[in-house]
Amino acid sequence: MDADVVVIGTGPGGESLANKAARAGLKVVAIEKHLVGGECPYYGCIPSKMMVRAADALAEAHRAGQLAGDVTITPSWAPVAKRVAEEATADWNDEAAVRRLEDAGATVLRGTGRLDGPRRVVVTPSDGSAEVTIDARVGVVLNPGTRPAAPPITGLDGTPYWTNREALQTTTVPAELIVVGGGPIGCELTQVFARFGSRVTLIQHGPRLLPGDEPEAGALLEKVLVADGVRVLTGAEPTEVQYAEGRFTLRLADGEQVTGDRLLVAAGRTPNLDGLGLESVGLDPSRIEVDDRMRAIGADGVWIIGDVTGHGAFTHISMYQSDIALRDLQGAGGAPAYYHAVPHTTFTDPEVGGVGLTEEAARKQGLPVRVGQADLGASSRGFTHGPGAVGFIKVVEADGVLVGASAVGPAGGEILAVLTLAVHARVPVETLRTMIYAYPTFHRTIETALQDLDD
Repeated sequence: MDADVVVIGTGPGGESLANKAARAGLKVVAIEKHLVGGECPYYGCIPSKMMVRAADALAEAHRAGQLAGDVTITPSWAPVAKRVAEEATADWNDEAAVRRLEDAGATVLRGTGRLDGPRRVVVTPSDGSAEVTIDARVGVVLNPGTRPAAPPITGLDGTPYWTNREALQTTTVPAELIVVGGGPIGCELTQVFARFGSRVTLIQHGPRLLPGDEPEAGALLEKVLVADGVRVLTGAEPTEVQYAEGRFTLRLADGEQVTGDRLLVAAGRTPNLDGLGLESVGLDPSRIEVDDRMRAIGADGVWIIGDVTGHGAFTHISMYQSDIALRDLQGAGGAPAYYHAVPHTTFTDPEVGGVGLTEEAARKQGLPVRVGQADLGASSRGFTHGPGAVGFIKVVEADGVLVGASAVGPAGGEILAVLTLAVHARVPVETLRTMIYAYPTFHRTIETALQDLDD
């Protein structure tokens, strides 16, 4: 075969690029060995937020007793599982996504693709048929994504432990759940299952939850999870797993044993760089680099987008990079990639949103840092909101502009938007102070945090 562009991996960025390139008149071949759309629509962002929404609804129902009268509620996982299977994932079927690509004019091949020299791809079809070689006139776009990492715990291999994939497909709530990993995935699913009645033990190797966010965020979330009935163990190192008669036993380095019906491992992600044939174009699979146009440094005619570029395993990063790569391979120019204002949100209750540098990261860069912080719950909106209105706004300033910020609280991810704009556009703090902030809102706490910079 021949093509203008070959896309290996159709996660959100790869799918979007293939679709837009085909609609622009390029001859596109998209190769996918699993599901077109990648992790996000089937095992990540979309179905997990349906689960989070359900858990939040339960929490709000329980809070109603303090606000609106007596409420009785019986949790049921059945509507959650039904919604995830039918509305979010179509029973983990990607026919609609494949059809979108084909309708755009792209050719979709099921199988594993690998580079075989400059602008050449070899596809091993999933159905066992003969390999297909494709010559790409313009080049190849790699969007291989990541997979759940398996930490080196003795005995883990061979046990029926969950990753996010199995957790998102469950039709029942485990009576007792062990979660290894206190990052965004582990914290979100911990809270979901706890609110549906599971007795959850959350084990974090490091000293705090959400290590990529401000320490105050991890500390607050730990208090909230404990209030939800979760046992949180930080600074805990799992050393051995045993599984017998439907029960997991996890031994920690200090000798403590934790037991449960299910074990969810959410301890990071592994880049899918193996088997891509990177060596055939002179690239080192252990250390890939891309420039600000998403071109692979050291290989002509190769663009790399998504999680493996190291700028955050977020759908919005992959989509952002896909547009830059598409413009470049079309010779259209446009703005290069900027990463000084990458936003992210953990959809726990409260939501934890962050953008740019944390205070610690800014200080490590030697910046002249000032920080301001304000209690979101102490705002007028927090007072009227009542139960559940916990959180804060934290701003990190250097040389008169914000270089980072956090928004923790109800709708923290939405409040984050104005802070992301400020960091991205490098809006002077003095300009932000002249804004009119609507009253009474949660986002008005930003004004208070800015005032705190002078204290």
